[in-house]
This record gives sequence, C-alpha cells and structure tokens, in this order.
Amino acid sequence: MIPVLLFLAAAWSEPAIVVHDDEPAVIYRARWTGAHLIVQAKLSQGFHTFTMDNKERVAAKLAGKTALATDLPTSIKVSGALEPAGQWRQSAPKDFSKPELRLFAFGFENEATFAVKAKRTAGSSAQVSIRGQACTDKVCKNINLDLDVPLSEATPEAREIEGLLPVESGSPVSYN
Repeated sequence: MIPVLLFLAAAWSEPAIVVHDDEPAVIYRARWTGAHLIVQAKLSQGFHTFTMDNKERVAAKLAGKTALATDLPTSIKVSGALEPAGQWRQSAPKDFSKPELRLFAFGFENEATFAVKAKRTAGSSAQVSIRGQACTDKVCKNINLDLDVPLSEATPEAREIEGLLPVESGSPVSYN
C-alpha cells in the first residue's frame, strides 16, 4: 500500500487515486514550477503503467508485423491557465515485452515522472487529465483522472525533471 502522506507537500495537487480491491493501484499528483508542469505517478507493488510513446516503441519493435495487443499509453491533457510549451519528457521506461509471444510494452514500476515546459495563460486555475492503464500480470485498471494544479506561486526548479527522456517523436502531446 502507498502511504498517501507522500503527496502532502506544498505546491502539489491533491492526490488522485486509482483503486483496485479497495487498495491504491496508482496515485497521481501534479505541480507547476513556474517553468515546468510535472506529473508524478506512484504505483503499488505489482502494478505498472505505460509510457506516453508506448505505441511508437511497440511499432519499432514489431518492424511492420501486427501486434497481438497493445497496452494503452499514458495520455496527459493540459487545460485552463497552463499551456505546454515544449516536448513532453518521461522517466526512463522498463521493457515489459515478451517477444516470444509477440507482445511488446514499455512502462514504469514503482514510480514515473512526466514533465513539459509550460507557460501560464489567462485564468486562475489549471487542470491535468490523465488517461491510460495500470496493470498487474492478472488485471488492468483504466486510468481516467483529473487533477487541479495549484498556480499560486512558482516554486524552485524541480529536481524531478533531471534525467527524464524525450517522448519519442510522433507521440501525441495530449489526447483529444
């Protein structure tokens, strides 16, 4: 179980939780640093989620062959008083593929961070909508969450963005 107290630091959104069997499967939070929008996911033991560019990574591995199935990528939509001003970045993914079964997937265990340069626009509030899947080897839970991102004051530049990789080209910055 993930302690919710991990998410009570100032400048972060209230946590949004995906539940499975009355326990958290994954908890998301978001914050704006004044320069970057940062979205973090903390996954419970046994759960994993997928990269924003999972479809592109799978297509590259398949090299023209048909996939038996493709897991939903993480999609993040920003609205309100923030606007993405660059390319999304994400934590270095783990390869969950089983090539012998022609199943390919890339994602995260334990935690993941997504970030994008963002600029403040007119308005007093910003929202982040997150879509995707959190799975174990037996079950997948759909992710359909909305977070209200605090904009009251800029915070020092975040260490969370260090070491993040660019989302591979062709991936959507947000879903429609």
